[in-house]
Amino acid sequence: MSKEESKKYKRHTVTAALPYANGPIHIGHLAGVYVPADIYVRYLRLRGKDVIFICGSDEHGVPITIKARQENKTPQQIVDKYHELIKDSFSEFGISFDVYSRTSAKIHHETAASMFLKLYKNGEFIEKESEQYYDVESRQFLADRYIVGTCPHCGYEKAYGDQCENCGTSLSPTELISPRSMLSGNKPVMKKTKHWYLPLDKHEDMLRKWILESHRDDWKPNVYGQCKSWIDQGLQPRAVTRDLDWGVKLPLEGTEGKVLYVWFDAPIGYISATREWGESEGRDWEKYWKDPESKLVHFIGKDNIVFHCIIFPVMLKTEGSFILPDNVPANEFLNLEGDKISTSRNWAVWLHEYLMEFPGKQDVLRYVLCAAAPETKDNDFTWRDFQARNNNELLAIFGNFVNRTLVLTHKYFDGRVPEITELNDKDRQALDEMRSFPEVIGKNIEKYRFREALAHMMNLARLGNRYLTEAEPWKIFKHNPERVKTILNISLQISASLALLSEPFLPHTAARLRNMLGIAGPGWEEAGRDDLLAPGHIINKAELLFEKIEDATVEHQVKKLLKSREANDAANIAPLKETVSFEDFGKMDIRTATILDAEKVPKTKKLIKMTVDSGLDKRTVVSGIAEYYKPEEIAGRKVLLLANLKSRKIKGIESHGMILMAENSDGSLSFVAPEKDFGNGSCIS
Repeated sequence: MSKEESKKYKRHTVTAALPYANGPIHIGHLAGVYVPADIYVRYLRLRGKDVIFICGSDEHGVPITIKARQENKTPQQIVDKYHELIKDSFSEFGISFDVYSRTSAKIHHETAASMFLKLYKNGEFIEKESEQYYDVESRQFLADRYIVGTCPHCGYEKAYGDQCENCGTSLSPTELISPRSMLSGNKPVMKKTKHWYLPLDKHEDMLRKWILESHRDDWKPNVYGQCKSWIDQGLQPRAVTRDLDWGVKLPLEGTEGKVLYVWFDAPIGYISATREWGESEGRDWEKYWKDPESKLVHFIGKDNIVFHCIIFPVMLKTEGSFILPDNVPANEFLNLEGDKISTSRNWAVWLHEYLMEFPGKQDVLRYVLCAAAPETKDNDFTWRDFQARNNNELLAIFGNFVNRTLVLTHKYFDGRVPEITELNDKDRQALDEMRSFPEVIGKNIEKYRFREALAHMMNLARLGNRYLTEAEPWKIFKHNPERVKTILNISLQISASLALLSEPFLPHTAARLRNMLGIAGPGWEEAGRDDLLAPGHIINKAELLFEKIEDATVEHQVKKLLKSREANDAANIAPLKETVSFEDFGKMDIRTATILDAEKVPKTKKLIKMTVDSGLDKRTVVSGIAEYYKPEEIAGRKVLLLANLKSRKIKGIESHGMILMAENSDGSLSFVAPEKDFGNGSCIS
């Protein structure tokens, strides 16, 4: 860390996104949030910094209640199960939290309610009465995700009240066609309710100065760009309460059945967890959140940027006594074998399963996830890359160098560190290079460039491997043992620096290497020195740090994924719809047609506007297929057109008809077309 930063900050408060307690942790979570956060914190500790690493389970919200209903359990039973699984997995994997709390804890409810009351008494909320959907049979207001219906933009029949999963359009429940309650299946009614809103628009000027001006140069481009987009579009008041029976109860009289919205209470979980730590350790927790000489850093995924960069800072600022985050180094998403990780489709590598199937290989996964981290754009994890990085890098470079060095030291000098006798130019060059690594690795970690920092750490292992290979002590020992003393001393000093500099990335490996070398005390500042191991110091026997991963092992993992996909596909084949009469079918006018040209609909992710020749006319059709087809790929394609479907406006464009598509169980789409090249306008019967 630079001298300027060291003087400015007396302590560091580092948070990692609270994992949602309705399922286990997978590699996407690890690569996006927890591995980089742990690297950063371990580095700070090695530098002797005062740092607290905070996390916990996010246990409120609608998905928890939905899962509880599905499994016929209480929400508390659901979160208890996954809280323990997540906590144990993190611990075994080596994520070194100082505290791992939970938002269902009493101390969190007290902290979140207190924060709400402080803002409420300061007049920071807007009270608004509105009509919302209510399920008469279930006797409760419906959260957006409890309402499904037909999307008004693309016709998808299973759109949620907040978003259509097919075309990606954000929705409000009242926009849905034929809405129905997920609780009873009935059509909900509109009923008046009152909620409290945080007026984000009131704080636009503060956010512009703080983010767009003050952090233009030090926040990651993906984070800065998303914040700028939100602010430039104009912020709107956001509800901080919900009608729900699971969560932090609203601390106002006459508000039974209302809780704090999960997005409002979850980030307060960082504060309540720090309070819990402070009470447990007898420490003043407030210094870590309220002292300007404390540095606050949030590690999150890109789906949480708006909450941690805009909404939570507004909450902290309006409360009046809290510091704002210095940085929010959010990562993009990690894909798996070329496909998006999906918990609902079980397309994931689950941490608890990995720990059972790869015992003792925590650092292999840490290494691969850091090397493939989606720091500036989405990246991909494959089992073949996992195998290659283990075998060709960790085993062949890092492990091979350390093992050869220690084995030769025991063979030639009975495990005693030999002294340096005489240095030649190659020796001096190796030592000079070794001294440069702590600074270059440290600077990259401080700038949240963990992939680059990891690459430099491995370059130190490459330096040692190359030096030892070129020196060939096994060839010259018989006629020049004095030279071998120098070679092995330098190789051992490089190994000792590796033990220190690899600790943030490979903590289990570093601990084993420290034990083999018999060093315990040195920190980051001592790394790179040429006297970490004094002549005569006795080292322990060499142990293999890594082992080869065979083809059969990764083939088993790939097959496991494919079996999961097949099982999921079979389970998700859509059931038959209700029977229709021949007369009803006959009302549909389906014809062959040709797409003449196509273009993306601006400001949408999935919509394409097409000009279609139906044989009778040339018409405009809008379809949500941009995720699967590029406009330039579909011009000239033969399709089937439902020609007499009533036209409607989609994103302001009048769409006349519907292109028939086949939908796979994973949601992917494919054109349906005639086997032979019929002319446009041929009827389908």
